[in-house]
Amino acid sequence: MKALVLSGGKGTRLRPLTYTMAKQLVPIANQPILGYVMGHLSQAGIEEVGVIVAPETQREVREYLKDGKKWQFKITYILQEQPLGLAHAVKIAQPFLGSSPFVMYLGDNLLGSGICDAIDHFRAEPADALVFLKHVPDPTAFGVAELDERGGIKRLIEKPKDPPSDLALVGVYLFTPRIHQAISCIKPSWRGELEITDAIQALIEMRASVRGEILKGWWLDTGKKDDFLAANTVVLDEYTKRDIQGEVDSKSHVEGRVYICRGAKVIRSEVRGPVIIGPEAEIVDSFIGPFSSIGKGSRISNSVIEHIVILEQAVVDGVGRIEDSLIGRHARVTKGQRHTEALRLMIGDHSQVEI
Repeated sequence: MKALVLSGGKGTRLRPLTYTMAKQLVPIANQPILGYVMGHLSQAGIEEVGVIVAPETQREVREYLKDGKKWQFKITYILQEQPLGLAHAVKIAQPFLGSSPFVMYLGDNLLGSGICDAIDHFRAEPADALVFLKHVPDPTAFGVAELDERGGIKRLIEKPKDPPSDLALVGVYLFTPRIHQAISCIKPSWRGELEITDAIQALIEMRASVRGEILKGWWLDTGKKDDFLAANTVVLDEYTKRDIQGEVDSKSHVEGRVYICRGAKVIRSEVRGPVIIGPEAEIVDSFIGPFSSIGKGSRISNSVIEHIVILEQAVVDGVGRIEDSLIGRHARVTKGQRHTEALRLMIGDHSQVEI
């Protein structure tokens, strides 16, 4: 079995951050989202991975993933000149995929459970497609599946006004080569894209076997700032263990599950976990509240922060309180005059904000 990872797209919902980096490389708990995806594929024993890249962000993606040896598989890069849909990505990847079954994994999605069990089910009970599904509170915002009494998918509807179920399509799919025949039958949607939901519906109409796999664990789509912060919260809560490798002076207090990387310094500050502080970061005269990720080489001084993601080499200085925020690489947030209200910010790379 091969894998196809989608790491293209323009990431418009995470701008301005994604003007200067691929959305799949934005870190959650100080690891790029794409790193979690690759970890899941490695755990599942995948040996060949095709990565769909976009012209604007392919250099950064290639620099991060390299040849895939870190995850013990081989990577083939596939350029998608324009974001023309998920099914279009499969279409241009057909020379790489050949006649192999494959897992398609959207590079900005996170699954708490990984994909090993689903691959086992796919092999034990053969189907032409296995679609990951999740119960959601508002199915009108997603593609929705309607199941038959045996767990097969009998209909897919994209963002329905009157949903037939609360089962949303998650960004992970398992296919046999028959999906290529289905894609050849569909036409672009009103958005001008080849939709994977249309291709799966074509499989259903071809009387192929299409099953749903309902996730029991968590699933997070990191397309928007609030979704991204929610993902950071979940990952920190689930995976962070107390590990103090950096320096903490005698006037500081570190409470709970806090991971301080080697080379980081905490000086006259309080840190309350779950929190991760990256290498060479400095926390001085500050309070770092729960569910915060501080990137490599960043400096936080005379400030209060909570529920925040700060990327590498950023500076926050003298700011009363920042929460529910996303701050890009090399960005600077500094105090210009006294203020008391909490700030909520989304700042791109190399930006400078004076409060």
